[in-house]
Amino acid sequence: MVAVLKDIKWIINYMISIVMYAIIVILILIGIILAAYFIDFKIRDSRIETPLYNAYVIVSGSMEPIIKIKDAVLVRRCEEADIKVGDVVTYRSMDEAFYGILITHRVVNIKEENGEKIFITKGDSNETVDRSPIKFSQIQGKVAMRIPKIGYLKYFLTENYGWIMVIVIPSIAIIVLDIMKLFKKGNKNNQNNSNNNFNRKTGELHE
Repeated sequence: MVAVLKDIKWIINYMISIVMYAIIVILILIGIILAAYFIDFKIRDSRIETPLYNAYVIVSGSMEPIIKIKDAVLVRRCEEADIKVGDVVTYRSMDEAFYGILITHRVVNIKEENGEKIFITKGDSNETVDRSPIKFSQIQGKVAMRIPKIGYLKYFLTENYGWIMVIVIPSIAIIVLDIMKLFKKGNKNNQNNSNNNFNRKTGELHE
């Protein structure tokens, strides 16, 4: 019974450690982004509204297999001249069907119209290019890093049941297991005391 309780406690502690590690990673990333944002805010041109770094959770499979659903991407602001064919960028769509939505796709061609660069984008798993070419003003930045599956944890923790399952239930389980161990230890001590009293009455000596 004691061995089973130890195994259960080890499993719970292991699960909590994994979740806490993921949370710490998220908090570190948030801290880095915030620090970069405030530093950049102090030194950047006031006309530039896009932060130096930003992070987004992918909600479609248009960039699979490179970027999957519920992956997160860290996006870094860039200059127009820095964008090359093959770069993955995040941009705000002006297409009527997806107006205002942030999309992360790959640049497959760069054209020039009326002296202005126009970027043709496409999802890696899509058969055709995006319907509307984009301008540099729509681009939030280039993808600098992909963080696999972190979006699942983000969405899970934003739900009430997520916090209950990840924090409350394991914490209660550990407390209950510790209380059971204390009771078991107390019962064992009482049993030893009873045996000692019996031994003194009978005159028997046990080491």
